[in-house]
Amino acid sequence: MTDIEKSTVVDEVTKPTAPAKMSFLRKWGPALLAVAAVFALNASLLGPTGNKMPELSDATLNRRALAEKRTAEVLAMAPSADDHKFLARGYGSLSSEFKNRNLAQNGDVLEYTRRRHRYLGEYVHIDVSDQFSAFGKWSVSIIYFAYWVFLMFPNWFLPIGRPGIALGGGLSMVVWRYILQVTGNGPYFDAERVIILEPLFLLFGLMLTTIYLEKMERGGLFDKLRDSLDDPVNWKRSAKIMAMSTIGSAAVMNDSVVLIFSGVVVDLCVRHKVANSLPYLLSLATTANIGSALTLTGNPQNILIVSLAYDDIGWLEFAGNMLLPVTAATIINAVMVFIYYGSELFPGSSGVMENFGIMFLGNRTPEMLAQEHAYYARQAAAEEGEPEDGGSGWTFWSKIQVVVVIAFLIFFALGFDVCVVSITAGAVLMVIAAYKRQHYDPRPDNTQYDAEGNPLPPKKTYDMDGNEIEPEEEELVTESETTLTEVDYGLLMLFIGQFLLIGSFDDTGVPQAFFALSMGKCADQMTEGACVYWFVMIITVLSNIASNVPVCQMLAATFPYATPYDWLQVSFSATIAGNLTMLGSAANMIVAFQAAKVGDRTFTSERHAPFGIPSTLLCLYAGTFLLATFHFAPECSERLGECDGGDGAE
Repeated sequence: MTDIEKSTVVDEVTKPTAPAKMSFLRKWGPALLAVAAVFALNASLLGPTGNKMPELSDATLNRRALAEKRTAEVLAMAPSADDHKFLARGYGSLSSEFKNRNLAQNGDVLEYTRRRHRYLGEYVHIDVSDQFSAFGKWSVSIIYFAYWVFLMFPNWFLPIGRPGIALGGGLSMVVWRYILQVTGNGPYFDAERVIILEPLFLLFGLMLTTIYLEKMERGGLFDKLRDSLDDPVNWKRSAKIMAMSTIGSAAVMNDSVVLIFSGVVVDLCVRHKVANSLPYLLSLATTANIGSALTLTGNPQNILIVSLAYDDIGWLEFAGNMLLPVTAATIINAVMVFIYYGSELFPGSSGVMENFGIMFLGNRTPEMLAQEHAYYARQAAAEEGEPEDGGSGWTFWSKIQVVVVIAFLIFFALGFDVCVVSITAGAVLMVIAAYKRQHYDPRPDNTQYDAEGNPLPPKKTYDMDGNEIEPEEEELVTESETTLTEVDYGLLMLFIGQFLLIGSFDDTGVPQAFFALSMGKCADQMTEGACVYWFVMIITVLSNIASNVPVCQMLAATFPYATPYDWLQVSFSATIAGNLTMLGSAANMIVAFQAAKVGDRTFTSERHAPFGIPSTLLCLYAGTFLLATFHFAPECSERLGECDGGDGAE
């Protein structure tokens, strides 16, 4: 009788209750206040009409002169327009002759490295906007924005999906640019040159590594991480999700982390009968974006930035500069989650002050105690029903996974090529998984049984003469048929298509004109003084309109000689901006899609924005201030010769 009463009490306490409906002011008030504060801050720093924008400094004028000189030198080395017909040969006779001649004579200008493998040896945007007719510029811009709409809302028309839309858009752009060239409305479009290979290599390597870490062994490293997220206390469960998401995104990549753990978070919400899963899904998505800003391998835009940056940026240098702003943004976002969703994460609490007492003093409400009792009761019942197999410890294969991950991070930190390191780690894990599958994993049981459960003898087959045919040896299942098929090749196609679309759009000069118009006098000193706060606002808006990866590619064309510090500010603002709206980053859309696949549709744009806008703007401006105040990245370009005050670089 007592057990029945206890069970009834537990069920009543853990039964989900519908969350109270928010008023408009409670829901959108913080977002509106944050937006107003941002505009007020920029108006006070730069003036309501931009009249307080600083004049160009001597250092900025010197940088502009050096940049113009360097571009002129590179253009003087380039083959003529008539030679483009030979580009179809790839790295054929013309390319080899061109490279050998210039590497021998002008290596100081070309600065050829494996990282800058493109035709001119380095990523220098060539301004060909004056070769477009008005019709050419307008038509290319319309095609770009049309496909941008298709990418943002892929289900409006045909169910093609974003990778197919991007690749179709890129190929359409190639065809249209050829038509413009033939009709005299535009210049030649070197499509091969705008496809930047390093991000594609790195994305493939990171996906390969994370898939093998997840799939190699049941109960392995990733399964242990999943189990560690569970907790009977709501706010602790949310905090664990945020900690795992932050660290995991910095170590591998945010898209991989949310792809793997979105379903896990929804499963935890179902297991604990949570009425509103939004705080937990936001904990995963927002901290995945913030944590990914810490390292240059944390997200696709950082991968792209390190490929396009004119000066080399090391893994440790990047992480060291980003540590303080990312830590501050993580703390701000976590506090915002606990405050905004206090009623869900602290059931029975009377307000914010009691919530802090619960977190730091160990207090408990009756509702929280009941949740803990219910959790441990379920856990005890589950343990009684499972045989003790001793499989909860660290197996030999789990330890190998840990060793590979540690080595992976060490080589990153030592400055080895990130593409090579990530692909090598994935290849090593693939070989280990194949060896384990062949020699240690149990063979699949193909025995057939009758209706009573008795095993049936294997069927015999005979040839035309009545001779028994010996059964063939069972073919081994290869990695190409199993784990390798789970690599998201569609994501690679998405990037290739976006590179083609953005590369063609950059040629028109429209992005550069927009930056010049919106930035005013700050265009040439975008991260200096008060200009940096207006600059990050422009990046934030564009990242939520055109997505952060295309924005970074546009900036590389607009500011080809940006300093390492400039790129750090771009990286931080473009990454944090992904939390402003649900369409701001691929990680948000992955969380929404993965949650919807298992029946949870609470993560929508309308529910995301009231929290995302104030949290993002607070994190963005606090982090920007810290990065601008405390950084050791050069504010000048060493390759351009700006740091020495000279007129040329080595």
